[in-house]
Amino acid sequence: MSATGADSAGTEEGSVRAGRRTVRIHRPRKVLFPGSARSTDGARTDGGRADVTKADLVEYYRSVARHMMPELRGRPLMLERHPDGLDGPRFMQKNIPGNYPDWARRAEMAKKGGTVTHPVCDDTATLVFLADQASVTFHRWLSRADRPDHPDRLVFDLDPARDDFEPVRAAALLLRELLDELALPASAMTTGSKGLHVIVRLDRRTAFDEVRAFAMDVARVLAARDPDRLTTEQRTDARAGRLYLDVQRNAYAQTAVAPYSVRPKEGAPVATPISWDQVKDPAVTARRWTVADVMEQARTRPWSDVPARGRSLAPARRRLDALL
Repeated sequence: MSATGADSAGTEEGSVRAGRRTVRIHRPRKVLFPGSARSTDGARTDGGRADVTKADLVEYYRSVARHMMPELRGRPLMLERHPDGLDGPRFMQKNIPGNYPDWARRAEMAKKGGTVTHPVCDDTATLVFLADQASVTFHRWLSRADRPDHPDRLVFDLDPARDDFEPVRAAALLLRELLDELALPASAMTTGSKGLHVIVRLDRRTAFDEVRAFAMDVARVLAARDPDRLTTEQRTDARAGRLYLDVQRNAYAQTAVAPYSVRPKEGAPVATPISWDQVKDPAVTARRWTVADVMEQARTRPWSDVPARGRSLAPARRRLDALL
């Protein structure tokens, strides 16, 4: 990044080359994720986590774009913005920013009583521009803008009662067994927070209402197989410490965190695609990868064994009905 100007308080600017465009970066030295605390002699008190600046966030997204773009392209987005870093206010933004560039795509989507114009990230330059807006996390629709009522992703969000990944790991492996019975290939992704997403690619022939009903029935069958550890109860006080099988994201205009998105937590963890062998690995947790090391994981192409073509739910529905 080239930069001009003076201090880290915020008047300097820089620029980044992204594809065929040069994108201006404002306040590149602004600290978004504070690093380790320092003692009076300047040494880091816990051994060495560095600050993550706006420039670091921009460079991360520029670098990961080739892995991330297939998971973003064509989808309306909701942006989680932290313009003053983790210690400042958070904004969840659906409408495009006022200074959104003409060359970046947008999609006007219907909502009750009107429309919302969402950003759509189809190229690296748009991703870099949105990172410059301090868009730390990208939440994507499970459908594409051209057929918003027909999702091409189904998501099971495995939400543990406590910050403990072992119940998540066990639930994910049980869910995969059930999805195998239904002949639905699935992939896994750490959320960068507490849990795991299990994702099924669909062929866009089934509308959201049917997809959500299917997901709810899968969750019910799975919870019935291990009722002491799994639940479909939406009310927290009714879960009794069990892991919640959340399928509520499978609806029109609902979102799920996009693969390779940074999460607004200490250390800048990343929502990371993983292989099923890695799900079994005790060293893998929801926050295993951060902006500092996730690129190595991305280069392994952990989802390469999952068919790119989405599946029809009709045969799986018939198999599932036999289990109900």
